[in-house]
Amino acid sequence: MTDQYASIAAAQKVLDDFMAAFNARDIAAFEATFNFPSVRLASNTLTIIEKGFHKPEMFTKGALSEWHHSGWDRRAIIHAGAEKVHIDTRFTRYRENGSVIGHFDSIYVVTKENGHWGIKARSSFAP
Repeated sequence: MTDQYASIAAAQKVLDDFMAAFNARDIAAFEATFNFPSVRLASNTLTIIEKGFHKPEMFTKGALSEWHHSGWDRRAIIHAGAEKVHIDTRFTRYRENGSVIGHFDSIYVVTKENGHWGIKARSSFAP
């Protein structure tokens, strides 16, 4: 497998793990999917995320107050190299009854740092 294909597989696994940990509300597993510091651009706000930023209450307040789980709709590779992959994504947020809260387009940048693949940056139209 070439570096590019190995990088793509590793980055896709990061997104699989990210979504699984988010849906499980497992903060430790969720944070393990990042390379810190990580950047999030959403709602016209740039946030620098450090380890320990995510808290259990994030799942019950604001944009996630009705949220039960999310799922990937699209994960298309834009660019891939040996240590960085850009991914064009779309995900859906759902309520517990399965009704849709919304669909959100995002770009994820997944990097390999010190042997660890993790989310370094994301820009999303999600609130």
